[in-house]
Amino acid sequence: MSLITLAELPALPLHEAGKYVAGAYIVAFALVLVYVVIMAFRLSRIERELSELLADGRSQTPEEQLPRRETST
Repeated sequence: MSLITLAELPALPLHEAGKYVAGAYIVAFALVLVYVVIMAFRLSRIERELSELLADGRSQTPEEQLPRRETST
């Protein structure tokens, strides 16, 4: 068995591989873009819910904000 070195292996011509490399980069970029858009939607939803919670907290009197304790008799 003869060992084939990496230098002896034929290289894939760039004109054939170029389409696949470009396609792989486009798919990877599209996946990252979709991820960023999803995270932006989630962030805006969380910010909206947080602002609603803060507005609810400010509208209550201090007595309403205190947690009620149940007493057992």
